[in-house]
Amino acid sequence: MLTVDFDRLPVGPGLRVLDLGCGAGRHAFEVLRRGADVVAFDMDAEELEGVAGMFAAMEKAGEVPEGAVGETVTGDALKMPFEDATFDRVIAAEVLEHIPDDMSAMREIFRVLKPGGRAAVTVPSFLPERICWALDEAYHTAPGGHVRIYTLAELSAKLKAVGMEIGSHHHAHGLHAPYWWIKCAVGVGNDDHPLAKAYHELLVWDIMKRPAVTRIAETLLNPFIGKSVVLYVRKPA
Repeated sequence: MLTVDFDRLPVGPGLRVLDLGCGAGRHAFEVLRRGADVVAFDMDAEELEGVAGMFAAMEKAGEVPEGAVGETVTGDALKMPFEDATFDRVIAAEVLEHIPDDMSAMREIFRVLKPGGRAAVTVPSFLPERICWALDEAYHTAPGGHVRIYTLAELSAKLKAVGMEIGSHHHAHGLHAPYWWIKCAVGVGNDDHPLAKAYHELLVWDIMKRPAVTRIAETLLNPFIGKSVVLYVRKPA
């Protein structure tokens, strides 16, 4: 399940890409399949072991174009172990809402991007996120949870303040917002609730099968209740 639109953030052979806060690696895997070199960066070393294992499995299965390299690096988003102007592209998907000092993380993204380089930054959309916070305090107070709710205007202003040129944006995962509202309504940790389980099964079916009916539904829902907003920015040349 990808949040970033790679038509808006083109990647391919000859480019070096940072997937900041990569988690389980969903965007890093897609970048590697497209032939770019990718660094999957996260503070969770255990999660990165799984990402490295998938990189190896992709290589073995012949899914990695010749010359493309995927690697994992453990570290802190506020002090990344990379030289200035290292990457052609940066992906920061659902990361900044977890970081108290988000401006420092944005400055680091700007620093490691090459002049003319582009980044895709995704955060939870304001309305779906605000409803989750209202329904269940545990949703955002648990360790590692979300520390703020962004408006698109705030996200754009902060990225502009660190030097980025602001580009296009879109919303994603309109089918996922109701799932999180259900989870928060029944208790965010209550994975066994029948309604939450049934909706989760629907989402898994949608991800695996991608039927036309849910693709159309999500396209219609995204502008209104898309769970994520994706903003594309550029470091001036």
